[in-house]
Amino acid sequence: MLTHPSPRSLFLALLLVLSGCNKSACTFGEGRRAWLQPQTDQHFLHDKFPSGFLWGSGTSAFQTEGAWDHDGKGPSIWDWFIHSSDANLSEDTADVASDSYARWEEDVEALVYLGVRSYSFSLSWPRLFPDGNARGQPNLAAVRHYTQLIERLLSKKIEPIVTLYHWDLPQALQERHGGWKNATLVGLFEEYAAFCFRTFGGRVRYWLTMHNPYLVAVQGYGVGLHAPGDKGGTATSLIVAHNLIQAHAKAWHVYDDHFRAAQKGKVSIVLGSHWVEPQSGQNTADNIDLCQQSMEAVLGWFANPIFGDGGYPASLNTQHGSLMPAFSPEEKLQVKNTADFFALSFGPNNLRLGQGIGRGQTVTLDLRRLLGWIKHQYGDPHVLVAEGGWFTEASVGLEDTVAMYLMKLFIHQVLQAIKVDGVQVFGYAAWSLVDGFEWTNGFNTRRGLFYVDFSQPNRTRSPKTSAQYYRKVVAADGFPGDDISHEVKGRFPCEFNWGVADSTLQVRYYPFSPQFTDPHLYRWNLTGDGSLRPVPGGMVSTRPPQCTDYLSIRRYLGLLESTGASHYSFALNWSLILPQGDLSHVNNEALRYYRCVLKELKKLNLEAMVILYYPTHRTNLGLPAPLHTAGGWLSYRTVEAFQVYAALCYQQLGPWVSYWITINEPNRLVDVYSSNQDIHQAAHNLLLAHAKAWRVYQRQHYSQWRALVSLALHADWAEPANPFLGSHKEAAQRFLLFELGRFLDPLLGTRYDGKNRKGDYPQEMRTYMEEQARQMGLQGSSLPNFTDAEREELGGTLGFIALNHFTTRLVSPYPTSKATVQQNQPPAHRCLILSDPTWSLSHIRQAVTPWGLRKILNWVSERYGGALPIIVTASGIDDQVSSEDRLRQRFLRSYLQEALKAHQLDGVNLQGFYFWKLQDRHVPQYGLFTSIQHQSKAKASVGLYRDIIARGGFPEDNATQACRSPDLHPAMHHV
Repeated sequence: MLTHPSPRSLFLALLLVLSGCNKSACTFGEGRRAWLQPQTDQHFLHDKFPSGFLWGSGTSAFQTEGAWDHDGKGPSIWDWFIHSSDANLSEDTADVASDSYARWEEDVEALVYLGVRSYSFSLSWPRLFPDGNARGQPNLAAVRHYTQLIERLLSKKIEPIVTLYHWDLPQALQERHGGWKNATLVGLFEEYAAFCFRTFGGRVRYWLTMHNPYLVAVQGYGVGLHAPGDKGGTATSLIVAHNLIQAHAKAWHVYDDHFRAAQKGKVSIVLGSHWVEPQSGQNTADNIDLCQQSMEAVLGWFANPIFGDGGYPASLNTQHGSLMPAFSPEEKLQVKNTADFFALSFGPNNLRLGQGIGRGQTVTLDLRRLLGWIKHQYGDPHVLVAEGGWFTEASVGLEDTVAMYLMKLFIHQVLQAIKVDGVQVFGYAAWSLVDGFEWTNGFNTRRGLFYVDFSQPNRTRSPKTSAQYYRKVVAADGFPGDDISHEVKGRFPCEFNWGVADSTLQVRYYPFSPQFTDPHLYRWNLTGDGSLRPVPGGMVSTRPPQCTDYLSIRRYLGLLESTGASHYSFALNWSLILPQGDLSHVNNEALRYYRCVLKELKKLNLEAMVILYYPTHRTNLGLPAPLHTAGGWLSYRTVEAFQVYAALCYQQLGPWVSYWITINEPNRLVDVYSSNQDIHQAAHNLLLAHAKAWRVYQRQHYSQWRALVSLALHADWAEPANPFLGSHKEAAQRFLLFELGRFLDPLLGTRYDGKNRKGDYPQEMRTYMEEQARQMGLQGSSLPNFTDAEREELGGTLGFIALNHFTTRLVSPYPTSKATVQQNQPPAHRCLILSDPTWSLSHIRQAVTPWGLRKILNWVSERYGGALPIIVTASGIDDQVSSEDRLRQRFLRSYLQEALKAHQLDGVNLQGFYFWKLQDRHVPQYGLFTSIQHQSKAKASVGLYRDIIARGGFPEDNATQACRSPDLHPAMHHV
């Protein structure tokens, strides 16, 4: 889904991480506990942030101000670096950038739009002091500019969070002293900080001395990817880091000694970090040690002296030996505890640090775990996430959907860290406020909440969808509970179908007892060896096999009975019953077995829903081989053969079946075809086959057996990936029309169209495909037409609406550029499927989104009216736990809650819910029962389902539903 920025060479970080240390010499902080504690509360947390939480956004001076040589500003090392031919950058420069020096008022209005309570920005050292020397006279134009900005922010009730140094060192200091390689800069920075505190500190409560010194030391002075482009290697990076830490400490002491009492502010330093996990969850002691070293090599390098014991982590001292600078005892005291809170940067620049990490480690986007590590490692400090965000490509423009969801992920992880893990996070700055000059990526990469068109002189700020989303989160103070998280009390009606659904039964249609089919007479133990031997000439009478001979049926259905379910859905095997696809060879043994299953269900007072055709990808799509060879569902021959097959099954099994499903998930079956034309033709023939099978039952059997006949559609909900974009809303509706409307409209029409519209595809679908054909220069769309006779045959051929619902999909329009570049033909609906990273996922990455069930039920009910009952014929989730399957239990409860809301609050004519499935036979493990070595064991979800069924839902009194008893069985088909 995402592509990480490509580094131009191997970062020094990898050397620090991978070279390791002697285990006996390494000591690890309490941060190791972060990998030992299980992750709890992985589901989405509907809650608000603490009162007064400091929502904000931020920028840096060099990236946004522009005016690089205006009003007395001196050049910075970055000005020199991007203008230098040696830098090998694009033609982009930050000479104008976002023009925030001139358009700062527009930036403030952007903050007002967001509704944030803070703004993190940096002062430009070379703008205030062109030669870098704070002992001299400041540039008054710069002082005036920052004073105006701070005063305007305060007038808007926005807290200024001011960074002294965000990488733009005066070039004069680089030329005169060699930059941060020289300890002279420690004193110069102290003087610069004192000036800033004295000049602006009366109106500033939060100061940040410098931003992400790791990248300055490594990228700027180690490998030369950043300004000043120094390639001094490991030794130089270590010296630079040492000086940066001491410079920060000096600045903190200046504030503490001379300004804190009067200004009552706080000072910290922004430290950047990645996060790593042991690969594949292998939390061995060695792997955790390696992860701890990785964190110490990046974040701990700077955090341990400041928040720890005043010195470097032992792992770094052991690793680098004599190269590692050392703090004297006095310096340790000067450095230790020089931060009033922990300021953290978490974004793509930091995540790239781990691209080459190996030896059992995986880099992940887990801000929650990182915050937990900081809590354990550094004594539970107050934390400000001073930079949190991701990036998009410039071509994305205003529609930054992926960045929006990653913002949601990071903010939600912060909420979890606060509410669940007890981390004291007091603020979050979404990075960045506006698009700017993204260092070595120039303008190709964008991180702003507001889009800036750098080709236009006015640099207009336009809110991206991420800005609209952030505004909504800020206004709500997080993710408060709403109707999605609210539980309702109530019961489903007595005639509600509580079901369990399975696929094709494992047919063992030979009788268990051979004595009833073998006429020979046997004697036992004739020679003392305990064997049976035939008696010569001895013959006995036999009887046909009885249902009692199939011992596995009673045992299997006993599991079903123990769930408390009233209904059971299973599929027949078409290719087993009619191997040739016609009546030339009928497998009566298989039909007898199915009859026995159905009779046993009746004995247990359970109703049957039988699926005639359950497509499978394993063998011939589940078709008899001759039909598959002859073209399968692209051939009308298969339509006629299905009618014959259905008629046989009705005649042989009809007395014991209450519901028939002709075809299971035809909308998933058509996905196997490679071209859109074949997909449309297969769907066309599947619809005709269903209609013919339905009419056979109505003509020949309905008056006697009164079963209802339908087809079952895979019906996951489609949510607009970006709710702020009309194109995404249209794509989601289009997806639903192609998935469901394609099959339901021809059979039911819609409540808006009237009776005359039955027998045709959705008009919206036809219109869209015709427009697509015109754009591609084609004569017409590839969607087939029904004849008048076919329309007549199709209309009204559903006894109920059957939906298989499992999850929710995020849907966006298919990008035009993607469609032209990819070799594969885009889907006819031209929709892309995305995923919300905050959704809880199963082992096979099925998202747990219970609210989607209610939405799909309402969509179907609104489009097709409430006359026909709706049954959820399959719904479930894989859970790898063999006993206490908490994920499945949460799925059951939450999805049935949404079903109850749809029925009770929305008036949906919902009359059944079937849980998929009874027993595990193979992965993925969806079963209510586990099966190991032919022994079945109930999972905890069985008890939960049984209790919900017994109560008829979620009643206030928690009592058993009085109308259900062994002698009273629902007969919904008489409704």
